[in-house]
Amino acid sequence: MRQIMIDYDRCSCCGLCAASCPLGTLKQEDERMVVGDQCNLCCACLAECPEQALSLSGAVAEIADVSGWHGIWVFAEQTGGRLSSVSRELLGESRRMSKNDIPVTAILLGSGVRDLVAELVAYGADTVRVADDPALNTFREETYTTVLASMATSYRPSVILFGATARGRSLAPRLAARLGTGLTADCTQLEIDEQGLLIQTRPAYGGNIMATIVCRNHRPQMATVRPKVMRALDPDWLRRAEVHREEVDAQWLKARTAILEQVDEAEGTVNLEDANVIVAGGRGVGGPEGFRVLHDLARELGGAVAASRAAVDLGWIPYSQQVGQTGKTVSPKVYIACGISGAVQHLAGMRSADMIVAINRNPEAPIFRVATYGLAGDLFSLLPILTKELRARHQQAVGS
Repeated sequence: MRQIMIDYDRCSCCGLCAASCPLGTLKQEDERMVVGDQCNLCCACLAECPEQALSLSGAVAEIADVSGWHGIWVFAEQTGGRLSSVSRELLGESRRMSKNDIPVTAILLGSGVRDLVAELVAYGADTVRVADDPALNTFREETYTTVLASMATSYRPSVILFGATARGRSLAPRLAARLGTGLTADCTQLEIDEQGLLIQTRPAYGGNIMATIVCRNHRPQMATVRPKVMRALDPDWLRRAEVHREEVDAQWLKARTAILEQVDEAEGTVNLEDANVIVAGGRGVGGPEGFRVLHDLARELGGAVAASRAAVDLGWIPYSQQVGQTGKTVSPKVYIACGISGAVQHLAGMRSADMIVAINRNPEAPIFRVATYGLAGDLFSLLPILTKELRARHQQAVGS
């Protein structure tokens, strides 16, 4: 069993560790520091001790008998009462993997989120567990991790799946560490074998190989999956499921951080992961001002603007619009790549688009190998012509 250990030969009882403890479980008793039963192993105290008298000890024992762990959990990510698309996709994939033999549970955390239950059931959940509390209204890794860890310890799911979103990538590793299990990130394929092992496949070495990973001796088996990699089921609004409201212990909600302000993205922008049309720019755009012609075209098409990592690293466009292995995975109907060479890392995030249009001065650019249509030319000459033609057609349609 893991626990915080105190080396009393080193400890000076300075109290810095107690001051850093968010749960107040570290206290001084009889002229020595002691760790209380409420410790959740956040390890905040370790970094504060000037004498290095604190340590985390105790190995996580291997699980010889995993028969007590059963079922697939999907973390139902939501923002402002709106369910993320990747949550629907994960429910569909879980339903497919389970073949109706393994129960699929959606885990919903937030405040005033019970209206999402029907949607989760329609997209494949057999059971929905809801932790609804005002303190969970704003996402914080510490509190969400504690709530999920407590639930997982109580109900012992065999598999827990997260979307590889900003929240999922932040939350899943914390939860895996808390539960003493493994985590496979950015999976592109999942299967469950006859022994109940989650067969997790993900690209490795820049997408040059596909690695297959299993977690044999620890539970739960955990993975994150990129949005748009898997398909959601068609919703069945007549499905029925069990719904359980989980009590939230006040101790779980204590944290070292506080949200001072939340800044929403500008209204009128199209979410990359939901866009049917994406116009993306790379190093060939030349600078932040070069993205203006991309925005003009995207506006006429009702689409979104994205970028390769090169453009993001140069500070031309925010990271939230990056597509690729270290950005978002998208699957639009049309993907227009402007000034993007087509590195394998970028292709990993957009090659599932129904149609790829490549515009690049270099006719030998790798992007042309995956393009449905290719234009070897100057994007600053081609895009304004295309935008002008689309605008004229729109005006003509409105006039008629």
